[in-house]
Amino acid sequence: MIGGMTAASETSDNSLLSEIFGVRRHELVAVAWSFAYFFCVLSSYYIIRPVREEMAVGGGPNTIPLLFIGTFVTMIFATSAFGWVASRYPRRTFLPWVYLFFISNILIFWAVFSQARDAGTDYVWLGRVFFVWLSVFNLFVVSVFWSFMADIYTREQGRRLFGFITSGGSIGAIIGGVATSSLVTNIGFQHLLPISAGLLLIAVLCIGRLRDWVHQKHEGELDETVESEKPLGGNPFAGITHLFSSKYFLAIALMSLAASLLGTALYMFRAELIGTAIIDPDERIRFFSNMNIASNTLALLAQMFLVKQVVTRFGIGRSLFLFPLASIIGFAVLALEPTLMVVAVLDVVRRGLGFGFAKPSTDMLYSVVTPEEKYKTKNAIDTAIYRGGDVVGTWTIRLFSIVGLGIAGIAVVMVPVAALSAVVALWLGREYKRKAKTLRDSGIE
Repeated sequence: MIGGMTAASETSDNSLLSEIFGVRRHELVAVAWSFAYFFCVLSSYYIIRPVREEMAVGGGPNTIPLLFIGTFVTMIFATSAFGWVASRYPRRTFLPWVYLFFISNILIFWAVFSQARDAGTDYVWLGRVFFVWLSVFNLFVVSVFWSFMADIYTREQGRRLFGFITSGGSIGAIIGGVATSSLVTNIGFQHLLPISAGLLLIAVLCIGRLRDWVHQKHEGELDETVESEKPLGGNPFAGITHLFSSKYFLAIALMSLAASLLGTALYMFRAELIGTAIIDPDERIRFFSNMNIASNTLALLAQMFLVKQVVTRFGIGRSLFLFPLASIIGFAVLALEPTLMVVAVLDVVRRGLGFGFAKPSTDMLYSVVTPEEKYKTKNAIDTAIYRGGDVVGTWTIRLFSIVGLGIAGIAVVMVPVAALSAVVALWLGREYKRKAKTLRDSGIE
């Protein structure tokens, strides 16, 4: 992990970056590459995310539960494959190849979508495949990023730096959303794909620079870093076994499931309402892009100026608590005013707080676990468990709709789900402190 600064130099580091963003001089190179890395990952994703939303609407809102089942099944296979790779290959080897694999996928979709649109043929089923693929892609590339970050930064650095590093992703997401909103009606959505692939390729370059930095600064302890030549080893399914044998991981998974259920409810409300409100597919993509811009701007403000102060002053538990608190208030308002505008505003606020507070705070929770758990268990929770929550969420919402509950009624049901998540957040904060103290007492920073 990155460290190695004397107490005297820490005390004398009063630069603007240190005072406002928590970045110290000896960390500048690593943080800059981490910032650029996440910028490229989320910019790449948010350029094509609105395309996924359009494919869901274009295929019909009633198909969304089936799409999430397909996503979950695909995620199970993908998570197992990732566990197998992580068990057999060093981190320095498999990290860039995860991104190169997805880059090749994006270019294939570009070619096939371009051919379909040029020929004027229907691409509903291709759109459904793209929906499933992108739902796997976004969780994997982000999960691998944060596993990498938890691997190279200490707990103390994570509390200071993860908010600022996350802001790099939010800036990238904003720029990606602006690019899509500005370009989609002029060039067509299919030509957004190679732009996305190019940004992801730059992310691979950032991985290389970070690995080189770790190698240079920690040449005498490479076996303990991401530059180790040793694979993580263990069982490819260790992520699942660790999950179900630990209350700590089960609590993180429960928060993930609750967040997924609440987010899926909003997703289905939006798909139901927007199909009649906006007819043109490219205009719907523009609407989704503008929502992404708003949520990521809110997240950016939180990441750059608030999350560090909240985490260091009040703790990770209270930082995690803000996300379900906003959900409790938001779904209560939605129950009173079930309109597209309220759904859109609530979705923007939840995602803004989610990326601004919940995501960096949740990722800090993994700084007190083993390297195998950082990659395998975190990946299992961030991917298979989260997408399993999508499946449960879509079918639950559909069942509520069948029995006659409208948007307002379902919103009322979601309030206690958010309240449960708030309680779990506070428990996780206390458990994190206990684990961190145990590590400190044993001499591990």
